Amino acid sequence: KVYWQVPQTPARDISVVKAQEMPVKKGLSSKEGQGQTLHEIANIELQAIDLGLRTLIEFPHADPCFRKQLVDIVLEETFHLKICLEGLEQLNYSWGDWPIHTSLWDSTSPQDDLLNRILIVHRYLEGSGLDASALLLRRLSGVSNSHLVSIVKKIANDEEKHVEFGSVWFHKLCQNGHKDSDKEFSFRLHQLKHRLPKKLGAINVSLRSKTGFTKSEINNLCQLRSDWLS
Repeated sequence: KVYWQVPQTPARDISVVKAQEMPVKKGLSSKEGQGQTLHEIANIELQAIDLGLRTLIEFPHADPCFRKQLVDIVLEETFHLKICLEGLEQLNYSWGDWPIHTSLWDSTSPQDDLLNRILIVHRYLEGSGLDASALLLRRLSGVSNSHLVSIVKKIANDEEKHVEFGSVWFHKLCQNGHKDSDKEFSFRLHQLKHRLPKKLGAINVSLRSKTGFTKSEINNLCQLRSDWLS
């Protein structure tokens, strides 16, 4: 019988710094700025792979359908990482040309129950990524690098499914446990906020609604953002 052990921090072969120590990004009109952006997205995708595998290891008795869908998500994240690295190569950059952080991984804990894990990874982290991708695509509208734009579009489209996966399973597990999902979301978000990365960008209400967030959940996210900005 094989026993998998989750590391405290995932191993990396390049420089790792705290998120607040990451270098300032150049503008997207520059080749360096485009490279930094792809490198940052690659780091996010790598952590998404790690987090998906972590959930599969730490919750072996989760619903088989949940686990199967999560495996599919991990495979998609793997493809996202691949196309980001290929995009870097096209710009004559390599993985490790900039430092990375592990703040997404650090927001999870071995003490998480499955609802917390889904909220953190798929509803907060990936949801925030969805907001950021929509903004990034608008900023890229004047950039001539069509390959970069196609990479971001592909990832953004797939992330919608990943966030919806989180919404569906959060609500389903709440229903199975006879819990009010809006109240659970509000309580858990408040309980977990001290270890979540502060996402100060605007909440994309349209995308959040499209991916299964209720009005109450969106209001809670907007309030959290407002609290952090004040």
